[in-house]
Amino acid sequence: MKPLSSRCHMKAQWTIPVVCLHSLYIAILVGVTAAVHHIEFRFDELKDLWRGILVSVVSIAVWVTAYILNEIYDNISWIEVASRFLLLVVASILVVAFFSISSSQPLLSQISLRRRESREFRTMSQALGIPDSGVLAESEPISRIDPNEPLDKLLLNKRFRQSFMAFADSCLAGESVHFFDEVYELSKIPEDDCVKRIYMARHIIEKYIVAGAAMEVNISHRSRQEILSTSNLTRPDLFHNALNEIIQLMRTNLARDYWSSMFFLKFQEDSNVRSNEYELEQITGWNFSPRLSSVHGTDDPFHQDHLLKSSGCSNDTTNL
Repeated sequence: MKPLSSRCHMKAQWTIPVVCLHSLYIAILVGVTAAVHHIEFRFDELKDLWRGILVSVVSIAVWVTAYILNEIYDNISWIEVASRFLLLVVASILVVAFFSISSSQPLLSQISLRRRESREFRTMSQALGIPDSGVLAESEPISRIDPNEPLDKLLLNKRFRQSFMAFADSCLAGESVHFFDEVYELSKIPEDDCVKRIYMARHIIEKYIVAGAAMEVNISHRSRQEILSTSNLTRPDLFHNALNEIIQLMRTNLARDYWSSMFFLKFQEDSNVRSNEYELEQITGWNFSPRLSSVHGTDDPFHQDHLLKSSGCSNDTTNL
């Protein structure tokens, strides 16, 4: 019930600088957030920053309002109690609690009492969930390979690409084919999926482009600097020039030796076997036993059995 004491109450000459200091903090936070707004964060940290800025602005507005009420209506007790309570809660507890909860969410999402299944991926494309990446499927289409076709077109065939990659690895020159494979997987990611494209592009740069990388490819200095100095990792043509140089390098150093290697002979043999099996399946069909594939019509016991069942069903239907 006593009036405010000058010893425990800041005057206006102290209050205004304190409010300006808080406002400067919010202005800096807005500037930093605006500078990084184009970055795709994993846990929506950008949204948390904007939310924190909003809460801070509202807190300062409530704080200033409570301070003004405390100064003007110093003779009304309930206003003094309410304003001082708002000053205490808004200026300290609310802001600290909000930022603590916001910054702890990414950590809490990684900590779980339940044991998670560990999944290992052989390639970055598998980790990002790019379709048709990884091992060959049994339903992979069969196509004949013509050595006279351009190498870049042949490498679009997954089976041929893996055979060519195995040959290049045996020659200790597999980084070029691996680079082509990773860039091809990058091209499958939609252009509007910026997060996956950035992750894949960074992986390719760190693995193949950076000087001294584990599988550094042999490209010109101009193409390398063009990739390293770019500010937009989602560009569809980011690796276009480097890829053209790599294809020319493979065409010169690897393609001629591959056509006369055992890897190509094995690839041809496997392709012929798979092609014959596919043609056999088309001829015999799926409804006949492989051991009786040459038996058709009335000589086929399964066919007769099927006709008896069909006639029995039709007779039953007629009786009904």
